[in-house]
Amino acid sequence: MEGNEITSPLPLLDGAGRPLNFGWARGPFFEYNPPFLGGAPKTRINETERYIIFSPTHILIFEVIDGGFLGHLGVSIVSMKDKGRSTQNIDSLFPLGRFNLPNGPEQGAVKIREKGCLLDFVPMEGGARIIKVDIPRFGRHRYLRGEVALSPPPAAQSIVTAAPWRRDKWAFRLFRCSPWYVTEGVMQFGAVDLYFTKDNAWGIHDWKREVRPRRDIRYWAAACGAAGGRRIGFNAGYGSADSGAGTENAFFLDGVIHKLDQVAFHIPPANWLREWALTSNDKRLEMIFTPNQERTGRGSVLLHSVTCRQVFGTFSGRVILDNGETLTFWNITGFAERRKTRF
Repeated sequence: MEGNEITSPLPLLDGAGRPLNFGWARGPFFEYNPPFLGGAPKTRINETERYIIFSPTHILIFEVIDGGFLGHLGVSIVSMKDKGRSTQNIDSLFPLGRFNLPNGPEQGAVKIREKGCLLDFVPMEGGARIIKVDIPRFGRHRYLRGEVALSPPPAAQSIVTAAPWRRDKWAFRLFRCSPWYVTEGVMQFGAVDLYFTKDNAWGIHDWKREVRPRRDIRYWAAACGAAGGRRIGFNAGYGSADSGAGTENAFFLDGVIHKLDQVAFHIPPANWLREWALTSNDKRLEMIFTPNQERTGRGSVLLHSVTCRQVFGTFSGRVILDNGETLTFWNITGFAERRKTRF
């Protein structure tokens, strides 16, 4: 397995704000210091908090993005049964840090109130999280309100990566994914109650801080669920960032990382709703992704644009764990996406 594993805290940036240390870690060892980013234009600083909740019938996505040029508050409900989708997006120009997103993935609450809509991410003791939402007019004039609790397994690890871009001395991506939460709670969606119960609902926390390059493309897939009574999940991705010091590819069993090297997405070019294959170069991971539905999105302001193509579905396959054991899994709910950024 290639890469530079970081096992103790160290700064991500030097005194001038240039990215200094790269690699991957099992915990939040990279110290992110926004005051040190003075050398990079503020409009290139991007901070993202995203939670994705899965059940056999629905996927919920909650995200807050401070993208310099464009701020974004988004909530989506995806029905896996009738293939329906409802989304509430609220965009604002030039947030430039006013969302006050925390400097670390385990630090501070995120509470955003925009245009009468509330989205609140509350960290609790032991790594648990509570998500609260109150949107009076959501999708065809219905409302969405409620809360869910996300609980981690004991001594859970995350996949954390810090990666640079070869031709841009300021650009970097600091990324952390935790694909192993158990989810419990209720969301009231108009006249319908969406129930999330233990051992039947799961969650992912995606945390990202970066200085973007002028152009970027990234492929990302993640899922979580259960196999044989144990919690499983994975994160896989690649793009234009330099992952030579450590990829973001990892499989999780009961919250423990089994690190993978490179993972390739074999996407049918003519129809993204046909089956995909995901395979690792070390032959440890083989998966089939069966899409259920697809959505696309685009946002732009001035010369900045973001396009996203996202597919929801289920993953089945096998993985060879660090101890040589082979684990087989079936129909784990998740998603895959391609995101392009340009300015």
